[in-house]
Amino acid sequence: MKLAIERMTYGPDAIAHTPEGKTVFVSGAVAGDVVEAELVSDGKSFSKARTVKVLEPSPNRVACEWMLADVLGCAPWAHLARAAQLEAKRTNVVDSLLRVGHLADAEELVAPCEAPSDGWRYRNKAELAFVRDGRHATLGMYGTDGSTVIKVEDFPLLDIPAKGRESKLVKNVSGALSYLASSHELDIERVGIRRSSRTRDLEIAIWTPTGAFPRAQARRVLENVGATSLVRVMTKGPAKARKVAGVERLDGAGSWTERIAGNVMRLSAPSFFQVNTLGAERLVDLVLDALDPQENDIAMDLYSGAGTFTLPLARYTSFVDAVESYGPAVRDLRRNLEDARLDNVDAVGGDADREFPDDEADIIVVDPPRAGLAENVVRQLSEQPARAIAYVSCDPATLARDLARFRELGTYEIASVTPVDLFPQTFHVETVTKLVRR
Repeated sequence: MKLAIERMTYGPDAIAHTPEGKTVFVSGAVAGDVVEAELVSDGKSFSKARTVKVLEPSPNRVACEWMLADVLGCAPWAHLARAAQLEAKRTNVVDSLLRVGHLADAEELVAPCEAPSDGWRYRNKAELAFVRDGRHATLGMYGTDGSTVIKVEDFPLLDIPAKGRESKLVKNVSGALSYLASSHELDIERVGIRRSSRTRDLEIAIWTPTGAFPRAQARRVLENVGATSLVRVMTKGPAKARKVAGVERLDGAGSWTERIAGNVMRLSAPSFFQVNTLGAERLVDLVLDALDPQENDIAMDLYSGAGTFTLPLARYTSFVDAVESYGPAVRDLRRNLEDARLDNVDAVGGDADREFPDDEADIIVVDPPRAGLAENVVRQLSEQPARAIAYVSCDPATLARDLARFRELGTYEIASVTPVDLFPQTFHVETVTKLVRR
């Protein structure tokens, strides 16, 4: 098939159409390319194809020196120029607001996509997948098919030097734990690497089922990687619903720290933190700009995590109600508040719907998971007297659905939507929406 690529999707593929008008999702292409493509699947409403040869490269096609970018699933937009990535991400946000939320003024609401970090070496975290073939174990990263694990010696998305001893971090961790798993027939679910260029902390987190574990050997094979913390995260339950059973400190501090927006946050391995520290700081700035906190304000932070927004809000307001459902994050939040000597926060563990604060808030920030806000939470928020709400979202489709619900209830109006590129070389985009009381 010869196809002219029209635009990028909210996904790893690009979109083209056959001469008959049928939509084709094409992997390995960027907007503006003319490609020769091979049909992968042919459905009634759309087809899927993969690029075999680029016949006419797009003006926005760029070379990528990382040879594994084309076979791994973590950098699907690596051949798209950064400016074109930013434009495509804004377009995808606008499209979701129009298509899902039916917000006719989407084009006027959405600002240009911001780029707070470099396009490479921006991540504070890398995750290695695990696969076993008999006694042989391999750690690496998933390929574009989502199942094949490919050995990785370099990960240029991770914030480590391009040269020198630290540049071999991923290779050294992968090799050491592959050896450990092979020699002890150890089952590893995944391995997390967290590194801060600000605090110089480096944590290696080995995720395994509960049971026996060669602790001394793990310390020994990893002693030369320079980790400040080595932990084992124990899990239990069925494969699709694994739960954290505990965190075991094997060596070092047992946690990882990052400096962000004037605060030092300490996080346990299971706790969520944005993988792009510079991007996370920009989110904090946008939230504070949207809410304009005052010293007598009562603030509300739903889905607060370990305190990315809670800590700065606590420094600017009289009181903060923070709600978080994930147990490890709640414990981290309370520890971070104690370390920062902030005593004007009520940190509550539980679901935002059931544990919705009784206080009437002046300003509110919500940062829900990909599934967005429950319909009842939108209703409860709309019953608040707050002058402004900042909605931080990682999924344009659920954001669009929720903004349509806010608009239908009529208490709050959408003032602006700002996309922020926290994930260069991918289609993912974060947004901060400002809602103001009518």
